[in-house]
Amino acid sequence: MNDNPANTTENRVLATLNADGSRRWLRPRLSVGGFLKARRVVAYALIVLFVLIPYLSIGGKPMLRLNLAEREFSFFGTTFLPSDTLLMTLLMVTLFVSIFLITALFGRVWCGWACPQTVYMEFLYRPIERLFDGAPGKKQRIKGSSGARKVMKHIVFLLCSLALAHTFLAYFVGPEVWTWMLRPPTEHPVAFLIVFVTSALMMLDFGFFREQVCLVMCPYGRFQAALLDRHSLIVTYDEKRGEPRGKKKRHQPVNAGDVSLKVVEDTRGDCIDCHMCVTTCPTGIDIREGLQMECIGCAQCIDACNTVMVKVGKPKNLICYSSQAIMTGESTRFVRPRTLIYPVVLTILLTIFLMVLGGKATAEAQILPRQGSTFYALDGDSEIANQVRMRLVNRSEETITYTITPPEATRLMIDSPEFTLEPSDSEVISFQLVVPAAAFDIQGVFNTSLIITGSDGFEKTLRFRALGPMGHASP
Repeated sequence: MNDNPANTTENRVLATLNADGSRRWLRPRLSVGGFLKARRVVAYALIVLFVLIPYLSIGGKPMLRLNLAEREFSFFGTTFLPSDTLLMTLLMVTLFVSIFLITALFGRVWCGWACPQTVYMEFLYRPIERLFDGAPGKKQRIKGSSGARKVMKHIVFLLCSLALAHTFLAYFVGPEVWTWMLRPPTEHPVAFLIVFVTSALMMLDFGFFREQVCLVMCPYGRFQAALLDRHSLIVTYDEKRGEPRGKKKRHQPVNAGDVSLKVVEDTRGDCIDCHMCVTTCPTGIDIREGLQMECIGCAQCIDACNTVMVKVGKPKNLICYSSQAIMTGESTRFVRPRTLIYPVVLTILLTIFLMVLGGKATAEAQILPRQGSTFYALDGDSEIANQVRMRLVNRSEETITYTITPPEATRLMIDSPEFTLEPSDSEVISFQLVVPAAAFDIQGVFNTSLIITGSDGFEKTLRFRALGPMGHASP
């Protein structure tokens, strides 16, 4: 909460910036209600899920793993390699279109209910803060703990940040993160440094930047203006019912002895201007000012307002999940252009993705760009050697032996044409393809091919353009 009365909503430049340019530190008041209880169940279930996902497997492969060291990405039991550019592109575009569709239908439900930033901030760090600092209230303005309580609060914050750092890193290294934890730092200084930096970033995020991550760093709030329309579900204030806002007047009877008391009509709206919706907002906005970029759709203002409405004897849902169309008296439309276009695009993308995924071979072989000299002569210019670099990837779950077979009248300069690769392993193979000088055309080109076969039945023909001296075409 804010202790400076001059920094009112009217005087404030931004939700988290005071009129004098200083940062307005937010300590939102907790408003208990149906939405908070539902979000709490969802949040703690997600926290458990976030911790378990790096250790779950499907078909012997990680459910989700971003193995940067080996350049592998496992998603629901399917491994994607750097060469899977098309598949990865289709997957990312599908993900973005899904976000567009969800936003068009349900607004920022992800931000308020499922985003890890919100989940950990509102249901882990803020409860810890309230435990040590006390809960902010209308008549209680607490600047924060001090002394031993402040030290203890930051120690607990640090422990939580360490746990989050290891959970986060488990998505990249898997169960090995536990080895990092249990072994002395001297045995793995690089891993220790990674954990240290990640833990420090977690501490800075949830201890200092906090809601600034949502407001400044995350671009999603800025995208919502283009992703939402008048029929999208958002947290909104019923201005027709609530305005003009203000405290309700206590009317006295004109004549206490008169049996029929004269009641003065109050023309004010249902909003009593208690500012509970503002003091409970985790991003510090006033939802009565309309849809704003900072709103994450968490429904804390709905719970706060409903509690007040019950106390003053007014109907609930002065602030509620609704749409701009409904608030202006229009009928809501579930079917509209964007809710039709997005599913069609998603269907097309998923169909292409599954077709490409289903047609993916058990191995991949490709010729890489040349390096060094283009060609050189052997045996008195009777033969021409070309350097060949080839990448071979084993996509199967078995150890496979691959063989390179050159075309007739040519030969390979290599120790062995056979290569054995472990599952998901890859190797760059370098060798020379030797071609008779007479095979080249007048332009010094000989178009040929290499056949790659695997012990599992894999076979692929690679086109290769051998180069040699010009003017040596055979008669």
